[in-house]
Amino acid sequence: MENTVVELQFSLNTFYFLISGVLVMWMAAGFAMLEAGLVRSKNTTEILTKNIALYAIACTMYLLIGYNIMYVDNAEGGFIPSFGALIGTQASDADHALESDFFFQVVFVATAMSIVSGAVAERMKLWAFLIFCVALTGVLYPLEGYWTWGGGFLSEMGFIDFAGSGIVHGAGASAALAGVLLLGARRGKYGKNGEIYPIPGSNLPLATLGTFILWMGWFGFNGGSQLFISDAENATAVGKIMLNTNAAAAAGAVASLLVCKTYWGKADLTMVLNGALAGLVVITAEPASPSPLLAILLGAIGGIAVVFSIVALDKARIDDPVGAISVHGVCGAIGLMLVPLSNADASYATQLIGLLCIFGFMFVASFIVWAILKKTIGIRVGEEEELNGMDQHDCGIDAYPEFVSVRSS
Repeated sequence: MENTVVELQFSLNTFYFLISGVLVMWMAAGFAMLEAGLVRSKNTTEILTKNIALYAIACTMYLLIGYNIMYVDNAEGGFIPSFGALIGTQASDADHALESDFFFQVVFVATAMSIVSGAVAERMKLWAFLIFCVALTGVLYPLEGYWTWGGGFLSEMGFIDFAGSGIVHGAGASAALAGVLLLGARRGKYGKNGEIYPIPGSNLPLATLGTFILWMGWFGFNGGSQLFISDAENATAVGKIMLNTNAAAAAGAVASLLVCKTYWGKADLTMVLNGALAGLVVITAEPASPSPLLAILLGAIGGIAVVFSIVALDKARIDDPVGAISVHGVCGAIGLMLVPLSNADASYATQLIGLLCIFGFMFVASFIVWAILKKTIGIRVGEEEELNGMDQHDCGIDAYPEFVSVRSS
């Protein structure tokens, strides 16, 4: 009987890992739809190509290299990983299948890379982006992931990031910021005298659909990070995590809506969409400890902060077409620093150290990789290609051919 119970728990935990991983994988569709809706129609095919290609590359690189760096045979409290053997050996006392753990982890690294694609949209060379994807998913993300979830020095210090406000979202935003700074703004975005010219997206229904998909996928992102569901304590914790995740997203959307109405007198849909995502990013650092009321407050803080962050980055002439740096970077940092409000095991000093290590490493390392690419193959398309659209330049296929003028051959 005891062996039967253990096997049932093993099976249930494994199944929960797999289902959570499927939900997080579905976030790739959310990012693709959100970004496709927020770029201009002439760049839609290219951004969709980036999203499906980055997911495939992330899965491949993490299987070949990344998972080994992050988890296999590493010393506890270390800084340099061991680069252990592929996937490793299933421990006799494991409570879930190791392959299910890999699947759950690999969709997280794809999420981090998806953040980058939106920020550099509409002017970056496709192949430069994909080469950077190889570096981030194979080496950069797994290195900082080892420091935290892999049992490295940040983990030993007591740094807490339950589902990846910093480890996933902050890391992706830091890499994106480095790329955007080297890439420059889209042509026509900023005037010579400080003017800021909006560049509307092509399909807000698609962007809204993408946000709802991301919202749904986040239940796997946060809920799955509990790692277990085979007993009453863990099942109850998963229920609370799901509740808090949903509450924070809703509060983020409402808060951003109210900010827009207060300052501009209009309900800016793009800000509301980013407000919901901002609430999700903030709660991701610690969704298990807060009360539902505190989760609402945390989500609202994210929803308010993201509006002002997007405006501030625009004034600083940092062009982010989808607001990814604000949503995932600024709100990821806020989420990390708010963990001690509900988790007594966290300290503000340790959280700040972890934040600086993750954001600093990912920014500097990514900046170096982007700079090398810029000096070698280049990272930005030419003026004519940008004006005509990335779809024709990189893909040769228009996403909306009925609405595109016939081009001369």
